[in-house]
Amino acid sequence: QVQLVESGGGLVQPGGSLRLSCAASGSIFSINAMAWYRQAPGKERVLVAAITSRGSTNYADSVKGRFTISGDNAENTVNLQMNSLKPEDTAVYYCSMGIYLSRGIYTNYWGQGTQVTVSS
Repeated sequence: QVQLVESGGGLVQPGGSLRLSCAASGSIFSINAMAWYRQAPGKERVLVAAITSRGSTNYADSVKGRFTISGDNAENTVNLQMNSLKPEDTAVYYCSMGIYLSRGIYTNYWGQGTQVTVSS
């Protein structure tokens, strides 16, 4: 069994900061990639940031320069440091990981999501 649990969401004022964390537990052979997505009410879930096992990163244009993704494969965790938050960043944030359960068995996993609200 593999589970992903997010933490760190909450209410913050515009211009403030939050740090999201996601930890995976269970029988994990290796992690290929880790990512953060977000979904606002009535909208599609979109990629915010991603990091591969090689350390390569990718960010949505809307968060470049403000958000930083980092991961620790040894600890099976991924973090998202969010600075200079804007009201339009308000959404449920989900972590996702591509995980090898064993050689040749690969599955994408999702966390339950954590609410981030940016408002005065």
